[in-house]
Amino acid sequence: MRVTFATLTFALLVVSQLTLSDVPTLSAAELDAKASKINFVGRKPDGSHEGGFKEFSAEAKLSPNNLADGSLVIEIDATSLWSDNPKLTNHLKNPDFFDVRKYPKIKFESTSMTAGDAPNAGFVTGKLTMLGKTNEVKVPIVCNVEKGVCNLKAEFKIDRTKWGMTYGEGKVDAVVDINAMLVFQP
Repeated sequence: MRVTFATLTFALLVVSQLTLSDVPTLSAAELDAKASKINFVGRKPDGSHEGGFKEFSAEAKLSPNNLADGSLVIEIDATSLWSDNPKLTNHLKNPDFFDVRKYPKIKFESTSMTAGDAPNAGFVTGKLTMLGKTNEVKVPIVCNVEKGVCNLKAEFKIDRTKWGMTYGEGKVDAVVDINAMLVFQP
């Protein structure tokens, strides 16, 4: 997957409040699929389970004169879902949870971007669509750049019931932890 120089510039400028002179001189950057991840942790009273998605894409655009005009779109292949238990993976793919046959894609589209108070930190607010429902989420992000490699990290929580994922109410926590890391290589 190719990610343009604008993508790397966008990530750097939005979250770290850098100037254009601070951005590494790269003609293009590529998403490192092996180093990148989108994972989740679901909990219940007697424990928790880890899972995530193996396949996803990201597209970002930058308006150098106005960061508010920038955008970020992430599309997840829900059929690439995995968990720490094969039986659970199959259950998560069925209509009780992600219903991947009917809804094979999960999509996040940004609506606004703001810098945070801490160095290299910010927020991307956007619409998260899954199971045919769209809700707004505000995602805190941190961007670190070392030797031309951009690591964009997000840790946040969502309430799965807002998308109609209500299986196990009272037995399975409604709030799910999300941990994402996008790594862009020169």
